[in-house]
Parts: sequence; structure tokens; C-alpha cells
Amino acid sequence: MTSDKPAVIVNVSLAGSERDYDQHVTFLERDVHLRRIGTNGNVHAAQELVRKWADEADVIAVTGLREARAIGLYDGELAAVEKVKRATRLVPVTDGAALSDVLQEWAIRHVQTQMPGYWNNARVVVLGGQNHNGTVRILREFTENFDFADPSLRLDLPKRVARNAVLGMATDVVTWPAQKMPVSVKERVKSPTRGLASMLTRRAVDDAHVVVATFEELDAFGVEQLRGKTVVSSAISDDRLAELAAKDVDMVLDTTPQPFDVTINAAVLEAMMMATSGSPLGRLTNDDLLDMVVSAGVEPRLLYPNGWRRRSRFAFVIHPLSQSYLTKVEPLRTIEKVSPSIVMDGVEKVMAYAPPMKYSRVTGVQSPTGAEAEGWLITVGGTPKELMAHSPEFTYARLLAAAEDAKKLGAQVMGLGAFTKVVGDAGVTVAKQAPLPITTGNSYSASGALWAAHEALERLGLAETDESGRIAGKAMVVGATGAIGSVCARLLALASDDLYLISPETAKLLALKGDIEKENPRAQIHIAATPGDYLPEMDMIVTATSGAGKKVLDIMAVKPGCVITDVARPLDLSAEDVAKRPDVLVIESGEIELPGDVHMRNIGLPPGVAYACLAETVVLALEGRFETFTIGRNIEWEKVKEIYRLGLKHGMKLAAIAGVNGVYTDDDLARIRELALARRAEMAAAAKA
Repeated sequence: MTSDKPAVIVNVSLAGSERDYDQHVTFLERDVHLRRIGTNGNVHAAQELVRKWADEADVIAVTGLREARAIGLYDGELAAVEKVKRATRLVPVTDGAALSDVLQEWAIRHVQTQMPGYWNNARVVVLGGQNHNGTVRILREFTENFDFADPSLRLDLPKRVARNAVLGMATDVVTWPAQKMPVSVKERVKSPTRGLASMLTRRAVDDAHVVVATFEELDAFGVEQLRGKTVVSSAISDDRLAELAAKDVDMVLDTTPQPFDVTINAAVLEAMMMATSGSPLGRLTNDDLLDMVVSAGVEPRLLYPNGWRRRSRFAFVIHPLSQSYLTKVEPLRTIEKVSPSIVMDGVEKVMAYAPPMKYSRVTGVQSPTGAEAEGWLITVGGTPKELMAHSPEFTYARLLAAAEDAKKLGAQVMGLGAFTKVVGDAGVTVAKQAPLPITTGNSYSASGALWAAHEALERLGLAETDESGRIAGKAMVVGATGAIGSVCARLLALASDDLYLISPETAKLLALKGDIEKENPRAQIHIAATPGDYLPEMDMIVTATSGAGKKVLDIMAVKPGCVITDVARPLDLSAEDVAKRPDVLVIESGEIELPGDVHMRNIGLPPGVAYACLAETVVLALEGRFETFTIGRNIEWEKVKEIYRLGLKHGMKLAAIAGVNGVYTDDDLARIRELALARRAEMAAAAKA
């Protein structure tokens, strides 16, 4: 039933009066007179206002008690709001709890739908108390990482009491004397614990990704605590949004729709629904509330006070590539200096059993799109030698423990580095059992390797290429049937007409040859178990074995000026091998320069540069693709192309070409070219003689 008379909604707020308003709006085709009156924490005044306006208002909204307490206007019990609500029975009185619960759930689900994975594993801190129950209940579907300012919620006491009737009775008995204490006495009793609670809360906010709070509850925190955070709040006005912008908040989710020029809270919106529902008592079910929300065409607000931002989180597993890597940290560096080698052999064995440890935080990754990523490098202690000495299950257990740590840190996707991505079934078992998506990074490792090889070939300028960049000479892939090697073979078949595939796995080699010839009939594919006889003819070689340091090719037999890209981990070619051939360019796969001002601890590469497998994990985070992307022995060709495209989109660049002794300068390349040409001339002269 509608009326031409405006519906009168009065918001009696126990918060400050500085935000009072008196406005006429249209809601669901009905004129509504909105009025807010703040009492600055005075409960008695609020009761009097409810009685006064009962004769004129259609519905009264009572709000602001928590906000008043948060800013120091009120120091009593929150239960006082019920006294204010009971001050009249002449008109419906609401505190907005029913609608607030609906709106909070809707807002959280809305974000997860718009940006899949946004809340996954997020570290959430909840300020205030049970007024945020709707938000917490839904967020628990996506993350277990919660902390609460309210000590009882931190211990989950309300749920424990509710589930156990005896415990509930005992709680009532124990707390009855406290309930009867004068407020002034209660405050003196609580005072010592508030300091501890405040310290714990500030620490939790520092570590959080998401802060759930009213605006007033946020007031005690500055830019140091709120920078880069997502804030879930309600009734955010323009001036409040500006304050959050000054605190460098990334995103604000306002759970209360704001369809009017004046900023309203959930209680006022619920009161408007009650007044326009036609129900004589204004009673509305959750379905009624949802129907009216849909009819009004309102929705939660995603606000970006400093421009659009999305900050995602990743983890990446690293491990020492050899015993020498263990000595890069103390106290192992000192132990190595003063102990015989047998001691370090023992240390290497012991470290394989060490639990995962957080090695470094990674910050400052920023895409040209505005997306940002932060993450953690988590180390497991086993060298390839030790990992190979144990069953795959030994490594799986350590990787799953690392995944649990990554989940607690808030990571939304985790990558496997170096040898951990090839041991056992190359990530399949780990991906099935891990609590977050897994990628080996092999797709980007494959494309990065060829990216680097092609760039090096062009810069060296010794091999002929046509207008499309195809190599006129010959190319080889050693370890062609491996996870990365097989994709390198497919990629090189697009860039070279004469391709040699090397692997001792004859059946797999024949199958790979057949597949490539079907995909690319132009390519001439040759296969062999060993590379020996063909090495002197190659202009480009990619080594992608998993031989754990076994010698796979004789560098002394390689053609002068050949470009060798070593994507094997550990490397197939040692520094000693490389030093024997100063006329050959040996590069360590295709390392990637991450976008932004990147900060992380040393991983053996120049600042801001990452291994391609790590870069794949970062790309997935920047893109918001929280999914198991690359696992198993067979890398999908489409994913190799896709991760390369996404990398370019997010500003990934091929890093400076580097070898076992660091980055190659232009002078280094010129010297290699000069030596190669001289050696070729010598060989030609010798052949004629």
C-alpha cells in the first residue's frame, strides 16, 4: 500500500552530531524524508529522541553506539542500544542488523564474482566485534587467515559457548558479578588488558591484507598500517574516502549502497524498506530485503581512493642448487670455512630434512596495467643431490609443507623452482594435495629460453636469419623429451628449418618427431640418442636435461660462435667448461626482468631479475589467474604462448643476457664474435691445407 505522504525515517545516532542531515529522497518511487540526529554518546538523550519522534516517524533507525565508543564519545556497554530501541513501541525501530547481514554477504560475493580469487587466503583482521559477523562468515569460505581485535572472537568464544549448553551456563555464572559491576569499575578492570589487545591488534593490522571495520574503528591507524590494504566498511562518504586515500588504502568495499546524495547506513536503508513495504509492522524477511534491494537497483560500492589497484600474492619455492649455495648464509658460511669437507657433506644431508623457511619477501612488482603483486620465497633445504637420493614422496612432503606455509602467509598461487619442478611427477601430486594452486613455471621457462637464445643469436650476428627471423643454420635441443625440452623443440621448429632432437628415450623421441612434423611440415627433424657427431654443425643449442650435473655435451666440439642456452638445473655446462671456449656464447636460460621497483633477497641474479619459472608465478598473480597452470611432463603448447603474451602485457622483459660469470656486456659479445670469426678462419685455412 502506497501513500502520497512522505515516509518519515529518523536516524537516532549515538555517534557525533556533526554528520546530521535533513533530506528528502525518492526510494522505490516513494518520497522519503530522512533525518539524522546525533547524540554524541548520550544514551539518555537517544532514548528521549526515540520517544519524541515516535509520533511523527514511520520507522526509527538507532545506530552509532559502536562508533561512539570507538572515538571516545561513549565508554559503556554495547547492550545499551537495546534500551534505546525499547524506548517506544508506537513505531518500528531497527538497528539495521538484518539488512546489514544481507548486504555484507552480498558485497563479499560480489567482489569474488567480479575478481575471482580476490579473497583467497587473504590475511584478514576484524576490528570491532560481532557487527561484522556477515562479512566474516562469508570470508571464511575463501580464507582461514583471521585475526580479531575482540579477544573473545580471537578465541572463538561466542561459537564455543553457543555450541555447548553447559559451557554457556558456566559462562553466565562466572560473568554474572562482572555484569553487575558499575561501568567505572569495569573500565579499571579492563584497562590493563586493553593495552595488550591494542598491541596485538596493531601487529595484526600490519600483517593483514584485508581490514574489516567501521570508519571510526579505522581512525586509530595511519598510513603505515593501512598502506596497500583492502578495507571492508560501510557508509563511506566522500570526505571519509579522501581520508582513506591519504592513508594509501588500495580498495574500499562499502557494503552499504549509496543511492542518494546524502550518505546513509544500513539501518536507514532497512528503515526505508520497512516504511515502503506496506506491512503494518514493517517486518521483512531476508527474501523481502533481497527483493527490495534488487528492485531499488542498488549494489555494493568498490571504491579506489588512489586509482584502480589490485594487489595479488604469490609464493615460490627455492632450494640450494649445490652444496656451495648453503654457504651463502650464516652460520653455514663460517662452518664451511673452519670444517673439513666431510662436515659440510653432513650438513647437506641434514638440511634436506629441514622444515620450509621464509627466505625473502618480494615487494614492488607493478604491472603497466596498475596491477601489483607481492610474494614470498620459501626455501626447502635439499640440494638436487639429496632430493635424488630420496623417494619422490620425500620431496612431495616438503613441498606440501611449504604450500601450507604459503597459505598462511596469504599466497594465492605457488610456483615450484629449479629441481623441485621436475622431481617425481613434475608437480602433479603436489597440485592435487596442496591447499592453493600450483605451477611449475615450465611454460615460461620454455618460452624464455628461446626468447633469450634468439636475442643472443641476433646480437652476436654470426648466424643468418630471414625477414621473419627464421634461422638459416642448424639448431639442436639436448634433452628434447623432457618437460621443457619438448616445448623448446616445438618452438625451435618454428624458428629453424633444420632441427636436431637429442634424447636417450627413443620411443618418446620418435613420437615427438612425428608430432612436430604434423604441426610444422616445413621443419626438417633429425633425432639421435647423443649429440656428439652433430655438434660442430650447430648454430644454436638448447640444453634442457635433468641429469643432475652429468656431462651431456662436449663443448670443445661445438662450432665457434655457437649460441648455447643452458636451461638445465643444475647447469649442464660448468664455469670451467665455459672458460675453455671463449669463442662460444653460453647463456643461462632466459631470465626475466620483473616490472616495477622490485625488492627481494639475492637469488643469484641481478636486482629485479627472476628465473622464468618464478616470473610465471608472478605473471599469474598479476593477471589474477589463481589456478594450477603448468604441471606434469607434457607442457601445453597453448599455455606457453599464453604465458608469453601475458608476460608482455604485464611488462615482463628479457633480462640482460647472462652466463655463468654474470651479464654479458656489448664488449663481451664483440670479443666473442671476434674470437669466433678468427677461429672459423683458422679452421677454414686448415681444411684447405
